[in-house]
Amino acid sequence: MPDIERESMEYDVVIVGAGPAGLSAAIRLKQLDAERSVVVLEKGSEVGAHILSGAVLDPSGLDRLLPDWEERGAPIKVPVTRDNFYVLGEAGQLRIPNWPMPPLMNNHGNYIVSMANVCRWLGEQAEALGVEIFPGMAASELVYDGDRVKGVVAGEFGKNLDGSPSDAYEPGMELHGKYVFLAEGVRGSLTKEVMAKYDLSKGRCPQKFGLGMKEIWEIDPEKHAEGTVTHTMGWPLGRNAGGGSFIYHFENNQILIGLVVHLNYENPHLYPYAEFQRLKHHPMIADLLKGGKRVAYGARAISEGGWQSIPKLTFPGGVLLGCSAGLVNVPRIKGNHNAMHSGIEAAEAAHAALQADRQGDELAAYEKSVREGVIGRDLKKVRNVKPMWSNWGLVPSLTLGGLDMWTNTLGFSVFGTMRHGKNDAAATGKASMFKPIDYPKPDGVLSFDRLTNVAFSFTNHEEQQPAHLTLKDASVPIKVNLPTYAEPAQRYCPAGVYEVVEEEGKEPRFVINFQNCVHCKTCDIKDPSQNIHWVTPQGGDGPNYPNM
Repeated sequence: MPDIERESMEYDVVIVGAGPAGLSAAIRLKQLDAERSVVVLEKGSEVGAHILSGAVLDPSGLDRLLPDWEERGAPIKVPVTRDNFYVLGEAGQLRIPNWPMPPLMNNHGNYIVSMANVCRWLGEQAEALGVEIFPGMAASELVYDGDRVKGVVAGEFGKNLDGSPSDAYEPGMELHGKYVFLAEGVRGSLTKEVMAKYDLSKGRCPQKFGLGMKEIWEIDPEKHAEGTVTHTMGWPLGRNAGGGSFIYHFENNQILIGLVVHLNYENPHLYPYAEFQRLKHHPMIADLLKGGKRVAYGARAISEGGWQSIPKLTFPGGVLLGCSAGLVNVPRIKGNHNAMHSGIEAAEAAHAALQADRQGDELAAYEKSVREGVIGRDLKKVRNVKPMWSNWGLVPSLTLGGLDMWTNTLGFSVFGTMRHGKNDAAATGKASMFKPIDYPKPDGVLSFDRLTNVAFSFTNHEEQQPAHLTLKDASVPIKVNLPTYAEPAQRYCPAGVYEVVEEEGKEPRFVINFQNCVHCKTCDIKDPSQNIHWVTPQGGDGPNYPNM
């Protein structure tokens, strides 16, 4: 397309993403200076529409941001009352007692929440302070001033399938900021661009990821135990992949159930979604779900690299926040508290710079506060758990990882800092080296096919726009990935976006059903040829999670 003339708007700070990190940054900026101009851009149809998390919330970030959150009516009502840990076998389970668990694994003082609804509430708090929030406005491009990021393009609509402008084309606007905060979540397209342009991962371990799939169920009230948190490991994944499940007893007789699969698995025949559906047939879980009904489904990638994989967090004109920076504590399965802390730290660093008239420089104070402050202390204690699991498997990592977390509470680790190996795409093995896995068919009662479940994510995309799942080389899926890896995109995608269509007398075809995409980014991460590039579709498209 030729150069496009766009109108522009000027702000002190432009924030991409209305998740816990972006909204915390916006609120803190306004707390520090009510006259500061702050805008938050959200690609979902509303704040919270694209938020999916377990979630058990450590309220430390919220306590710091809005200490009176309870009086303000935050949708945080279910304190954790009980922790359960199990190792599952196919027909039974072994409970791990709580007493040997390191203190950081205790959920006392935490809350079972819908982070989608928490973010909706945070959006209301931000708007009450004068923050401008624009939902349905995807930030599709970065705007540069020389080597500095000075803004983003948002609100571009009306392209044809081939990328040309339609009669209804709207070019969008440039939103310029003295600072740009990228809080896109895991594997955001703008974050990928700045990480590559400024080589932000130089000297760090590669980021590691998991795929989290979640359903909300309404269950028999007699089986519901509000406030109970259960985590499991072992079956059904076994030695095929790392990961585990969560079952959180929420309010209104609902449970939040999900499976996290580490994406460094080798066997390309593994089908993470089918593993999740199989999990629900375990006797312990099937009994809990019997008589209930599934009311929502969703999926998203999770950053799992932790301390070793945190990239350089600053670049000329901006910073990375939350899951864009990879701040999840893997053994605790928690990142929302660190996302909020990162937003607060970035806001305070930007405020100080703007007060000193240092607009647009790199916010070294933010980098320092993340690494040396509460976020760094949280992540350093658990830094070896993920590489232990990846290198040694479940049982040794349970034992030695627990020991390491205990010693880290005293300020040292006998293992030092272990490094991650290859990235998750490169970890994929050749199909010929592994046996295909026979998965049972969904029964339509406890387990469901992907397309049926995607309907419960309320996903929608305008079909006439260009596909936001792009291939660097259109020949690779059939010529390379199919013969070498049995084209794993057919299986690792939790929404059924990718198909290999084989018709008699014709060459196989690779089909991308982008309308199904729930924006989890797994394809961008796990494709063994790194041929799939996820970019944002037009604003308002994608899932519409009601209370994930």
